[in-house]
Amino acid sequence: MGRRFGAGCHASWLPAAAVIVVILVFNLLNNWLLATATAFIRPIELLLLVVLARSFGLTLADVGLARTTWKRGLRWAGAAIGGVAVAFSVALALPLTRVAFLDRRAEMGVGSAVLEAAVPVFVGTVLLEEFAFRGVLWAMVHRVRGPTYATAISSVAFGLWHVLPALGLHADNRAIGDLAGDRPGAVLAVVVLGVTSATLVGVLLCELRRRSGSLLAPIGLHWATNGLGYVFAAVAWATFG
Repeated sequence: MGRRFGAGCHASWLPAAAVIVVILVFNLLNNWLLATATAFIRPIELLLLVVLARSFGLTLADVGLARTTWKRGLRWAGAAIGGVAVAFSVALALPLTRVAFLDRRAEMGVGSAVLEAAVPVFVGTVLLEEFAFRGVLWAMVHRVRGPTYATAISSVAFGLWHVLPALGLHADNRAIGDLAGDRPGAVLAVVVLGVTSATLVGVLLCELRRRSGSLLAPIGLHWATNGLGYVFAAVAWATFG
């Protein structure tokens, strides 16, 4: 058996519901009510998720962090990072796809983008979201209804998590803004596209977590898309912006 976060087993929907409520509340705090204080709010959210995991008896193996899975998870993570780096390099080199990197959130120096990717993105976004969605929530639903339900509920929740962030995509990303234009309902269309894309990405990340048995695998892919995304976008602004 894996090392337990806490004693006891609660094979009901209550643990998963509690996690979803926590995720919803902190999503509103991070993206709306206290958006300027996310550096302080996100560690509190992560700590609360750890407390919930302990309280409802999850093991390190349940959340994909058993030591026996580290090597396999790191191999999957390394492959994911390498694959994304190659894909981004090709996309940046092609004029047709280069514009997708011109996101105003990454309009900074390359050095600043590397720092952003290494600390805020990795710790404040990737670790938090992976532990929440592919770690704790996936494990709690899996315990009740198995991997299919765990993947479906976790992925839908992950998609809805991106509703508020997607509201700014129309203005932040040049490619998305040009595509959507000023047509009525453009912002709504962008939000729907963002949520749908995030849900599908959530399915992929859940499958990585299931197949590898390790949370490190989706952490690697998630960081590659977000962290390297910042770096490549900064290069795009510096070179072609």
